[in-house]
Amino acid sequence: MITFSGAFPRPIRLTEETRRFAYESLKGKYGDEAKSTLSISLDHIEGLDELSTSKQCAIAMTEVAKRAPLRICPHESVSGAATLGGAFLAGGLANYNGKNLLPGTDHLTLGFIDAVNLGIDVYEKKIQQRKNDPALTARQIEVLDTLQASVDALRIYHRRYMEALAEIKPENAENLKNVPFLPPASFKEAVQSLWFLFSFARLLGNWPGIGRIDVLLGPYLDEDLKKGVITIEEAREFLAGFFIKGCEWIESAPTRGSGDAQTYQNIVLGGLIRENGILREASNEVTYLILEIIEELPIGDFPITVRMRKDSPERLKELTARVIRCGGGTVAVYNEELIFDSMVRFGYPEEEIVDFANDGCWEVQIPGKTCFSYYPFDGLRILLNDTLRLHTDIPAHFDNYASLYDCFLRNLEKHLSRIKQYTLDRYITRDEEGNEYFKENAPCAFVSLLTDDCISKARYYHEGGARYTILSPHIGGVPDIGNSLYAIDRLVFKDKLISFDGLMRALKNDWANEEYIRQYALNKYAYFGNDNDEADAYVTRFLDDYGKMLAPNKEDRLIRFPAGVSTFGRQINWAPYRLAVPFGKKAGEILSGNLSPTPNTDMEGASAVIRSYCKSDLAALTTGCALDLKLDPGAIEHPKGIEVLCALIDGFVELGGYFMQIDVVSAEMLRDAQAHPEDYKNLSVRVSGWNARFVSLDEQWQRMIIERTEQKR
Repeated sequence: MITFSGAFPRPIRLTEETRRFAYESLKGKYGDEAKSTLSISLDHIEGLDELSTSKQCAIAMTEVAKRAPLRICPHESVSGAATLGGAFLAGGLANYNGKNLLPGTDHLTLGFIDAVNLGIDVYEKKIQQRKNDPALTARQIEVLDTLQASVDALRIYHRRYMEALAEIKPENAENLKNVPFLPPASFKEAVQSLWFLFSFARLLGNWPGIGRIDVLLGPYLDEDLKKGVITIEEAREFLAGFFIKGCEWIESAPTRGSGDAQTYQNIVLGGLIRENGILREASNEVTYLILEIIEELPIGDFPITVRMRKDSPERLKELTARVIRCGGGTVAVYNEELIFDSMVRFGYPEEEIVDFANDGCWEVQIPGKTCFSYYPFDGLRILLNDTLRLHTDIPAHFDNYASLYDCFLRNLEKHLSRIKQYTLDRYITRDEEGNEYFKENAPCAFVSLLTDDCISKARYYHEGGARYTILSPHIGGVPDIGNSLYAIDRLVFKDKLISFDGLMRALKNDWANEEYIRQYALNKYAYFGNDNDEADAYVTRFLDDYGKMLAPNKEDRLIRFPAGVSTFGRQINWAPYRLAVPFGKKAGEILSGNLSPTPNTDMEGASAVIRSYCKSDLAALTTGCALDLKLDPGAIEHPKGIEVLCALIDGFVELGGYFMQIDVVSAEMLRDAQAHPEDYKNLSVRVSGWNARFVSLDEQWQRMIIERTEQKR
């Protein structure tokens, strides 16, 4: 019998055949096949370089649809596959003389709900109706022609699969026959339609999130269950096939780096939906089947976030906790009520915020309506270099904490202004009268097809076609900033243990000859993450000021700049360029990730970390801020372990958290996996907004995961 490892024993509900299909996929059988054909060459097409980028895109999509290998797995329940290895790289799938003609798009969730429910024929009609407008420019007509070309390419790919399935898997052919062009007539057709659209988007080099899959599929399953045409056990088997197909890009021996499971296949479960103007709970049988499937199979390739409220169903909360308890970091939690508040504050329409999902990672957006990107930067370096000037021969001098903090905020504001100006210069142009317009940009036709307003505007996704264009500045190192400010204020201005200039010399010299003060700073103060109001206040005040700098601005007309906090593992890349910090860490150490405590500074348990994190006005951080927790399995191995996890979720929601991801894994197991990777090929860990098989991480990334503080209570 096939077995799967986890922090705790996994239940067995699926058939042995389905479990074996999952085992083969997780081991990399199909990902290795994809690497055999990386891309489609277009070098044989004469004059391609003389055409516009839109026409090049249309030809490239057509050639990929015609020539990409088909894959039909013996046990698959849904068909379609992104079989080109270039999809691993988010692009590079159609090349002409060394140039990629299909640049990929990521950090988005496409409008899959409307696309499946309406059918692509409706989109085709919209394109043709829009083309009847005599006021369209030549450029707009070209955009619409390219969107039509993406539909034509989808039809070509669909026809090839129908022909291949007819004899091999006629039951799959029957489910695929009408979708995704017509609305589904059953649960199986709906699942097949979603998978075919998603895999085709991947085939063209895009990495979209899937979004609220239970909101989409739940009504179809409910109807089929009422009709008696499917049982819940049959639905579980069929839906498991969807998730197993999502493992098709796993390689048996991936290149080691930041992880191999980062294809942004994120899904969102639960929460509220608006129906006939009334809000109601969205969770349904699909919600619970998905959680049961992931509880049984260690598939980390669909990072799941569950939208929680104070009155979320107990069944949803308990099953979420059970999946978290298995380890792997697959399931995270949103605080739905706080996010509603955050989005209303920023100016999103109330009728749209209920539909929020994420960008394929964890940053919040309106799916199918948003062109999202973010600009990461290291806030700690602004403090150390721009404010304290530790990288110069003569560091700065401040006579009091207030003047230091004011200078730091001014430097941060300058940096944010540069980010905004850089973005506007890159994407926006102005006419002689000063009117602003988006510049022409990459075609990305299929992404534009499934994004609202691109057809009506006859503009591509990256050039203002989407309803919302978002560039979110994402600051990193916030807990390190707060700890540094706290340590300076205490060591120099309150406790007077060292002069300001003396501390600056110590930091410039990496604490040489000041080991006593370093140890005092490191061990005598309780920093962010210990529910210490004094220390936490420095992070809280700073985040409040940062959020105000990026509050809604009437001047941000075409591009909006909501605040976010993240590192996404960049603390590894930033470490070599960071000097010693005032709270006792030496130069080059890997410090805090996202909005989580600096490793080994949080000593009071998981609940204290949550309380520290929740003291800030997190609703001001519109695109999000992640809290990463690593729990030792021993902390929840007792019979009430599920209750402990439910209590952590309840506390997180009650106190006003934003996004929390919990990984249940011991440092001992991770070190053993380093020594014996062959025994841990399916060991998944949460990296940030994605999951990765631990053995696919390089040594630095593995060390970062291991060194996260291991909460034992």
